[in-house]
Amino acid sequence: MIKNGTGFTDIYNYRNSRYFVNTVKEARKASQGKELVIFAGACQSFFEAIMDSGANFASSPARVLIDFMDPLTIAEKVAITPEEKNITIKEISYLLKDDNKRVGGITSKGTRKRYTL
Repeated sequence: MIKNGTGFTDIYNYRNSRYFVNTVKEARKASQGKELVIFAGACQSFFEAIMDSGANFASSPARVLIDFMDPLTIAEKVAITPEEKNITIKEISYLLKDDNKRVGGITSKGTRKRYTL
C-alpha cells in the first residue's frame, strides 16, 4: 500500500495492483477460453481485486510480505499435477510459508497432460 493510503478497498491506494488487475484481464481475454492458470500480485497487493479480475492465485490476502518461494511452489504444483485433478490452496498450504496468509486462490486444474504412445 502507499504510505498515506486510507482504505484497503481503493485500488489507487496500492502501488502496482491496478497493473496486475489489468494484466490478468488482458491475459484472460487473450486466452479465449483456453485453460490458463494465472498467479498474480506481489507483497501487500489488493488480493480481492486481483482475484476478481480472473486470477487463479494471488498474493497477499493478509496484505503482508510474501515469501519468494510461495509463487514458485504453487506454479510447480500446478505444472506437475495431472490436468484431470484439481488443486486447492488448502491442499498445498502445508508447502507454503505461513500457510495461506501470504497467498490465496481458487480451486484450479493441474496442467500436466497425459501422453500415451
